[in-house]
Amino acid sequence: MDFDEAVRIIRQKDPRYQPQAYDVVRLGLDLAQKLTHGEPKKGKSTTNRHVSGPQLLEGFRQHVIETYGPMSYPLLHNWGLRKSADVGNIVFNIIDTGLFGRSPEDNLEDFKDVYDFKDVFQKPYEPKSN
Repeated sequence: MDFDEAVRIIRQKDPRYQPQAYDVVRLGLDLAQKLTHGEPKKGKSTTNRHVSGPQLLEGFRQHVIETYGPMSYPLLHNWGLRKSADVGNIVFNIIDTGLFGRSPEDNLEDFKDVYDFKDVFQKPYEPKSN
């Protein structure tokens, strides 16, 4: 099953998040793996590139800000992503399809209240008061 098919199946059971939310979380995971483990080596297995919830959220944060800048907060909100726990929900929805692996220490609680979306994705772009 490819990623788009997995998202379609997930959304039939859990329609809270738009397909774009799954894409942006997947891209955030890719960046988190690069930040944590470095670039994948050619010809080397990439099976053990696990990241923790907070590490994934940091990759997600950086990817979103670099990609969407001042539009980050409204786009995420539109896609159903309003708090860090939403990212965790998406990750665990994908884990349930078998496309993402899970280690025994992984827990949905690892994503809860890691940062406030408004503080991270909106406030940096608000006008500064004197």
